[in-house]
Amino acid sequence: MTSSPALQHLLVVGKKIVAVGRNYAAHAKELGNAVPKEPVLFLKPTSSFVTIGSSIEIPPPLESLDYEVELGVVIGRRARDVPEKNAMDYVGGYAVALDMTAREIQASAKSAGLPWTVAKGQDTFTPISSVISRDIIPDPNDVELWLTVDGVIKQKGFTHDMIFKIPFLVSYISSIMTLMEGDVILTGTPQGVGPVRAGQEIRAGITTIPAYDILFHVRNRIVGHHSPLR
Repeated sequence: MTSSPALQHLLVVGKKIVAVGRNYAAHAKELGNAVPKEPVLFLKPTSSFVTIGSSIEIPPPLESLDYEVELGVVIGRRARDVPEKNAMDYVGGYAVALDMTAREIQASAKSAGLPWTVAKGQDTFTPISSVISRDIIPDPNDVELWLTVDGVIKQKGFTHDMIFKIPFLVSYISSIMTLMEGDVILTGTPQGVGPVRAGQEIRAGITTIPAYDILFHVRNRIVGHHSPLR
């Protein structure tokens, strides 16, 4: 499925990725986390984007990363202190995205009360599709996301199970920080997250758009300098 140049340009001009953690109750519980009473937010750099067909790199000395499929909300115009009732007017489109996570690094950071940046923000840690027109997804709060590893289904869940829905998220986040054209909100992942290793293949998509899916290959990253992960 193609995306118009105007829509695809949004991912080029965006300044930040705002990710929402624990936005599906079942996922929060599968990782032993409490279900949040307000959105759990963290930032990822746009330098972590990779496009369809690219490789997801596992940085040394790690041997695996966890996958998390998410619906991305792509902001269409500057948004600041947006009322929830008007929030969808600021959405330019959607994307299927993966929030790749170095889970052991995240676990260490969480236990020490430290940020998740190293676990979430590295290069290739946000594989993303082209931007999907709003017309193709008339109700983003009722789509089914899926993810497979080597052809085996691992995640399948509906966005209607999100604790905090998209209009609320756009309004809430815009009350904290200005959302700019092209910024992406990652809305959280359903249950079923798990590890992938080098040599495996990840596919993900939206069930109601059968012609639309994204493909990524997983490989080890080769670096010529000291790794900061240990």
